[in-house]
Amino acid sequence: MAHKKAGSSSKNGRDSVGQRLGVKVGDGQLVSAGSIIVRQRGMTFLAGEGTGLGRDYTVFATVTGRVKFEHQSRDKKRIRVAAETADAEAATPAVA
Repeated sequence: MAHKKAGSSSKNGRDSVGQRLGVKVGDGQLVSAGSIIVRQRGMTFLAGEGTGLGRDYTVFATVTGRVKFEHQSRDKKRIRVAAETADAEAATPAVA
């Protein structure tokens, strides 16, 4: 009889890479048109004024402006982008 159990390969040891989901831009931050605001699975965040909804439920800015998060219901938030004009951007001093 054998003194040791036959060794076999481990069935564990695999892992998948993260999907990098979540909020990419905070409330009140300036975004340019086309910027991704939230990457999500499903519709936790709803697209509001100044935003679009991608095929994979990504919320992105359609205009340049400041991001606003608002409660739509108890468990959902609406994201909108308040458009800013070029005059307002020139008036604010740039932080170096």
